[in-house]
Amino acid sequence: MPNERAVLVSVELDPRFTRDRAPWSVEDEAQELRELAVSSGCAVVTEVLARRHQPVAGTFLGTGKLQEIHDLVHGQGANLVIFNQELSPAQQRNIEEAVGVKTLDRTQLILDIFAQRAKSQEGQVQVELAQLQYLLPRLTGKGVMLSRLGGGIGTRGPGEQKLEIDRRRIRTRIARLQESLEKLEARRAATRQRRRETRVPVVALVGYTNAGKTTLLNRLTGAGAVARHQLFTTLDPLARRLRLPGGEQLVLTDTVGFLHHLPHHLIEAFHATLEEARDAALLLHVLDASHPRLSEHARAVEQVLATLALADKPIITVLNKCDLASATAHARPALEQAYGVSVSISAKTGQGIDQLLETIRDQLPKSTQVA
Repeated sequence: MPNERAVLVSVELDPRFTRDRAPWSVEDEAQELRELAVSSGCAVVTEVLARRHQPVAGTFLGTGKLQEIHDLVHGQGANLVIFNQELSPAQQRNIEEAVGVKTLDRTQLILDIFAQRAKSQEGQVQVELAQLQYLLPRLTGKGVMLSRLGGGIGTRGPGEQKLEIDRRRIRTRIARLQESLEKLEARRAATRQRRRETRVPVVALVGYTNAGKTTLLNRLTGAGAVARHQLFTTLDPLARRLRLPGGEQLVLTDTVGFLHHLPHHLIEAFHATLEEARDAALLLHVLDASHPRLSEHARAVEQVLATLALADKPIITVLNKCDLASATAHARPALEQAYGVSVSISAKTGQGIDQLLETIRDQLPKSTQVA
């Protein structure tokens, strides 16, 4: 893998141009962009913060700020620029010409992380499909996007196959991937139908990325899934049996972590995985109770659930990581009151797990419970 050294550029725009991103300051945006960049495997050389009323049509930023980025890139030996905002194909090409190195936007960075994390056939198909759909409108002009399909951040997945990529071949590949995904979806739908016929209820874990969903799945079921302190550790769907204290059985499923301002087409790309949540009788919304942006994370997940038409499902809010110092005992009652049906736990230590299991049992719709 090439040695990626990145300059991160976080831009705060007027809320009218940001689709309800007003609660996030440019400093918060920068912190999350940094976490994403580190999760992708690159070294962050320096960061640039900027505020604009609206983006410049052709270059997103003005010439002065682009010159500043150019000087930082060449002065500090960077070979990559990453923006926190989504760039149009023209903006991306023009910025690359101005700064002289490969430039990615937030969407492509997220796709790169997805490409690293996907292990199952279904996950890999979904990631490659999303990458190619992102790439297709960018095959214009001087073919800047084509030239970068050799390796490094933003190039994993289809780039590693060293295909001669053009519009016709991409469309052909997209069609094949969609056909493969339909078959995989049919197989998963058959599994869900068998669960319904046997009346085994499904409980789905949802939440912001890195909230601790996989750690909780491991704690409850002994699944042994990989759980790390990084964004998007879990990408592939995982389902395990769980027996409640009263003997009732259910299937607990993990889902891909959410993110604020998650691009809509990325949600669409993972609709097959998220079908598990749609089919669930109960959702466990896992929140990192120690995170300073707890309420914003909760709101971001709620917005994605609303997009997926899941907002009306029964939900238990699981306030995870209560063992951390910032989630002090005196603050927990207020947190639990703020989030309705909620339980404070530590998936890492096991604190509160017995109460969570009892709450799951109480909140499961009675028609779905089987012994």
